[in-house]
Amino acid sequence: MIKNLGILTSGGDAPGMNAVIRAVVRTAIYYGLKVTGIERGYEGLINNETRQMELHSVSGIINQGGTILKTVRSAEIKTRPGQDKAIKVLKKNNIDGLIVIGGDGSLQGALMLHKRSRIPVIGIPATIDNDVYGTDMTVGFDTAVNTAVEAIDKIRDTATSHERTFIIEVMGRERGFLALEVGLAAGAEIVLLPEVKYSLDNISKKLKQGSRRRKSSSIIVMAEGAGNPFTIGKQIEENVGGEIRVSVLGYIQRGGKPTACSRVLASKFGAAAVELFLKGAKAKIVAIQKNKIISLDLAVVCKHKKKLDLSSYKLEAILSI
Repeated sequence: MIKNLGILTSGGDAPGMNAVIRAVVRTAIYYGLKVTGIERGYEGLINNETRQMELHSVSGIINQGGTILKTVRSAEIKTRPGQDKAIKVLKKNNIDGLIVIGGDGSLQGALMLHKRSRIPVIGIPATIDNDVYGTDMTVGFDTAVNTAVEAIDKIRDTATSHERTFIIEVMGRERGFLALEVGLAAGAEIVLLPEVKYSLDNISKKLKQGSRRRKSSSIIVMAEGAGNPFTIGKQIEENVGGEIRVSVLGYIQRGGKPTACSRVLASKFGAAAVELFLKGAKAKIVAIQKNKIISLDLAVVCKHKKKLDLSSYKLEAILSI
């Protein structure tokens, strides 16, 4: 029987992680469980950086970005000695169920710990990349999209005033979910993604077509993994002429107050995770599909990669003619 839940946030921070922590702590206490907070992710778990979580511990945090438990990327948790240390700490603190809040790498770590220790684990997908298999949305994705779109709306004012093309780089080293959603929402003329091959000749051709229609400015949204925006910008200048400017949005996409959508999703995920433990779950993640909260086997989620919705990519291309 589960009596004491451990909770940690791992990997890159995402807006809404605090709302997840709040939901987990309050739901657990409602059901008579204890919660042990583990600071600084898996690194903190290995080093036994723990504290008891009470109702007052999560008061007033639903609107805060980042994570009150802090987060550190840990290489040691991928090793057997690191896992042994983590398991020892879990047992020392009488933690009989672990909730891991994070992205794909964090969930992989949770699965390894479960396999080695048989301690039940529940993963909660929280990443601005929205690349976790099996869930339509991750905690923080909606906020990151809105943050990037707000920035691009302001950049477009300058692009129009100075009759320039801007390349806006958003996060996404390996996957283009964020760039595609941002490009569609911001009305970008071109979106460049790691998953989709592109041609500089075709990009230049599209920009020239826009010029012939008296279009004086354009926005290109690209994921950071799709290439070097400064190199691409120079090549476009050589092919098309005019001025190309590059704006790298960077870490502003991770921060800020979570949107209502991110807060509600985080709250539902956190409560569902606790209830899964009470039902005897051993290794699951919570997810949302077609607006319904579900659970999936953690091993299955870690085995597969989420596919990009190419219909959205086609729609963006149609709307940007």
